[in-house]
Amino acid sequence: MTERDLPGITMDQLGAAQAAVIGESQRASEAGTPVRYLRSMYVPGDNRCACLFEANSADDVCRVNDAAGVPYTRVVEAHDLPSPQS
Repeated sequence: MTERDLPGITMDQLGAAQAAVIGESQRASEAGTPVRYLRSMYVPGDNRCACLFEANSADDVCRVNDAAGVPYTRVVEAHDLPSPQS
């Protein structure tokens, strides 16, 4: 998961950043380093964003975000816990 502080970002800029990260994830995967963008959550009141990826390592996620030019404060291991089926 990437954690981002994005003061002053607009929704258009956030959408462009998301598209850039998705594109770089696809390029990395096609080149043999599987990185899959899953989803993001943006908290406008805090100017913070968390983006979930599926990858073999945090370094792979860092490289994708660096190539996309999208800033992050840190990349940490996280587990996606879907809601239980009713």
